[in-house]
Amino acid sequence: VLGIDPGTAITGFGVVEQNEEPRLVDAGAILTKAGTPLPERLLAIHQQLSSVIDAFQPDAVAVEELFFSKNARTAMSVGHARGVVLLAAAQAGLPIFNYKPAEVKVAVTGYGNAAKPQVQEMVRLLLHLDEIPKPDDVADAIAVALCHLQSAYLRQLMAEE
Repeated sequence: VLGIDPGTAITGFGVVEQNEEPRLVDAGAILTKAGTPLPERLLAIHQQLSSVIDAFQPDAVAVEELFFSKNARTAMSVGHARGVVLLAAAQAGLPIFNYKPAEVKVAVTGYGNAAKPQVQEMVRLLLHLDEIPKPDDVADAIAVALCHLQSAYLRQLMAEE
């Protein structure tokens, strides 16, 4: 699964697979420069994310839902990046799953109001990593992928009943 934390400045991604336990396949950040016109930034996100999808052929894309902050401009900017992420996934014919930040926190830490450092430390522990992935957006994207894997597992269990 490809987990994504969208943003216009930094879009984090994490490719996680699950066999006996989850394993990080790859992770990184798509960076765009401040001051670059928005359409160019969105194009760069789309192109680089499409390359990640082509390279790793995920079964699904898990995206963090937009969290409305007090800053409307930031929310709009993240919304634009999220739209480009959804477009890249749809163009690849991949199923898209959306998760609220609280759902991701519960899946990874067991607590819906967990602080960002707690989520990041659990990502490190669950995947047996030496260090917390950086920047924060990468750790967040990996957490979204882990949330999807747990949700998919639970959906499978329920379907078997």
